[in-house]
Amino acid sequence: MSIVVIGAAFVDIKGFPQDMYIPDGRNVGRIEYIHGGVARNVVEDIANVELRPTYVGIVDDTPLGEAVLQKLRNHKVNTDYVLTIPDGMGTWLAVFDNHGDVAGSISKRPNLMPLLDVLNEKGDEIFEKATSVVIEIDINKEIVKKVLELSKKHKTKLFGLVSNMSIAAQRRDFLQHFDYFICNRQEFGILFSDDYSTIPAENLVELLSSKVMKAQIPAMVVTMGAEGAIYADKYGNKGICPARRVQVKDTTGAGDAFCAGVSIGLTYGKTMPEAIEIGSYLAASVITSSENVCPRFLPEELGLEISSKL
Repeated sequence: MSIVVIGAAFVDIKGFPQDMYIPDGRNVGRIEYIHGGVARNVVEDIANVELRPTYVGIVDDTPLGEAVLQKLRNHKVNTDYVLTIPDGMGTWLAVFDNHGDVAGSISKRPNLMPLLDVLNEKGDEIFEKATSVVIEIDINKEIVKKVLELSKKHKTKLFGLVSNMSIAAQRRDFLQHFDYFICNRQEFGILFSDDYSTIPAENLVELLSSKVMKAQIPAMVVTMGAEGAIYADKYGNKGICPARRVQVKDTTGAGDAFCAGVSIGLTYGKTMPEAIEIGSYLAASVITSSENVCPRFLPEELGLEISSKL
C-alpha cells in the first residue's frame, strides 16, 4: 500500500509574543522559520508513522528549497516527482496570541502549474503504485482535473483537503468525485454559504449529513477544534468523535496532522471513527509543540499492523 500527496510546499514565518499579545501594539517575542504547507506537512506526518509516502510538489532552487527536500528524504518520503525551480515555494507569515492561536496571517501562494507536466508525463507511473491520493483541491483547476482523471483510471481512493476554501468553494462539483473531503467548521460554513460557528456538535452532524446527501458528496469530515470532529456520508452514516484534551502551545499544522491520520486510517482499512481517532491522536501531538508536524510513531501505536509490509 502507498499514499501519494500532491500540493504546495511553504516556508512558515511564525511570531510568538513574550507577554500578553497586543493586536495594534509592538510585541516583543521570538520568530521561527519552519517548513510548512498543507501538502508538505501532510506527507511528512504520514512518513512519521513509518510509512513511505510519495510527494508530488515543487521546491525553490535555493538552499532553503534544498533543505525542505532533504528533510523529506530524511523522513523517507519519495521525492522522485518533486520539481526544483525558481520561486517554487509559498510563504506564510503568521502572528500567534498567548493561547497559541493565529491572530493574523498573510500568505503568498506558489505557481504549481509545472506539476501538470509531471502528471501528464508520469501520472500513470505515480498512480499505478498508489492505494490512495491526497490533494489540495484549491490548487490549479487543471491539476485537480488531471488527478481526478488518473484516480478514476487507476481506481485509487481520493482524499481532498483545503488551504483556501474560498477557492475550493468554487469547485463544489469536484467534491462528488472525492471519496473523502476533510475541512474545519469555518470552511464547512464557507462551502455551504452559512455560519455554523455556534451550532452544537449534535445538531451540526445532522446538518452535515443533510448537506452531504443533498450535494451527493461521498463523505465529509469536519473538525471542530476542542469539540472534536463530525463525519457523514451520502448513505446516511454519521457520527461525532471527541477531541483529545491536551495543553495547547501552537495550533499550526494540527489540521494537517488530522488529515494525515484520517487518510492513513482509511487507506489501511480502518472505519471512519477509527480513522478519525488516529487523526485526533496525531493532531494532539502537534498542538503541544511549536512544530508543524507530528513526532515519530510506530504503526502499531495507532493500531496499524503493517510494519512487516514496509
